[in-house]
Amino acid sequence: MNLTTFDKQHIWHPYAAMGTPVYPVVSANGVYIKLANGQELIDGMASWWSVIHGYNHPILNAAIHKQVDSMAHVMFGGLTHQPAVDLARLLIEITPNNLENVFFSDSGSVAVEVAIKMAIQYCYAVGNPKKQKLLTIRNGYHGDTFGAMAVCDPVNGMHNIFSHVLAQHYFAENNINSFQKLLEQHHNEIAAVILEPLLQGAGGMRIYSAEFLRSVRSLCDEYKVLLILDEIATGFGRTGTLFACERADISPDILCVGKALTGGYMSLAATLTSKQVSEVICSHPPGVFMHGPTFMANPLACSVAAASINLLLESPWQQTISNIEQQLIDSLSACAALPQVADVRILGAVGIVELQDSIDVATMQQAFVDKGVWIRPFRNLIYIMPPYIITPQQLSQLTQAIFEVIKATEPA
Repeated sequence: MNLTTFDKQHIWHPYAAMGTPVYPVVSANGVYIKLANGQELIDGMASWWSVIHGYNHPILNAAIHKQVDSMAHVMFGGLTHQPAVDLARLLIEITPNNLENVFFSDSGSVAVEVAIKMAIQYCYAVGNPKKQKLLTIRNGYHGDTFGAMAVCDPVNGMHNIFSHVLAQHYFAENNINSFQKLLEQHHNEIAAVILEPLLQGAGGMRIYSAEFLRSVRSLCDEYKVLLILDEIATGFGRTGTLFACERADISPDILCVGKALTGGYMSLAATLTSKQVSEVICSHPPGVFMHGPTFMANPLACSVAAASINLLLESPWQQTISNIEQQLIDSLSACAALPQVADVRILGAVGIVELQDSIDVATMQQAFVDKGVWIRPFRNLIYIMPPYIITPQQLSQLTQAIFEVIKATEPA
């Protein structure tokens, strides 16, 4: 039984039915994914927004090789190691100044779970045990585990069939008046606000203003509610600043990072918080934060994450993102004139084309592969978040493919 036959019969892929067509990969280098048939595809997705430096990078490879010779893994309960300390120090240096404590986990969804638990345990510790709800805005996405699913959009999100078993939270419309009204009415129940700053990711690739985010920060302060920012998709330069919250000149009480943290090499995430939050949690019963993943602070992942961050910081990344953004604006604007298109949105190294109607994903995926690019559409959205090392010529191939595939699609 060959690879694709076995896969079709036995392996589940994300958000897919059993037997969904897949494309076997044999290697990846730079911005290219090489398929088993020898075809090379320019990756417009950076493997779900994580491979910012491209594939098979010699510096990141070296970090993995060096670390594996001394220690691939050790439990983090009661032990520590240099890769975790080095990475924590880096994260504290580059994130907003009030964030001084780091909790490592193994995925973005778990980082969100940790943030929610931190907020609720903080409120319990300060004598507000009834503050167990969260407030967010419509159309958000924060992960696939149960705590994270509960703060994804309950109607338009991907988890509505689970709504009857999820914790019930508050959802504002995407305007500050709705947000303020819910805080006024329910702040005695709300432990924290959780948002994806400026760019909502898998919930619909929507962009909102920095002014909205500043207003949210002010309201959280006014009503004594913690602010959690989910920068799993937006962190490490994607929107043009290291973290999207910098564009609004605000700091969260709790910050979640993941995806590009390791340059796409390994699964790793982190939840950072202020001394205020961590000290309150640890100075009241039970006196510890109640969470602990088995593979927390894996040395291999921490080593490659530190190498990835340093590689980013040592590069002219601001200019790189600015160049990508300008090219996306120039090249994707032509899509706006197509009758199939509802909107075109650009933010940093993110290009989004929203169609009028839902997409046949399998058909459109094949059309992109035929043009030599890897773009994974969903719902009615075609978007790219390419590796930062992409050249103008390679980016042009991606954007031209988007225009041509949309144009060839029959309008409703």
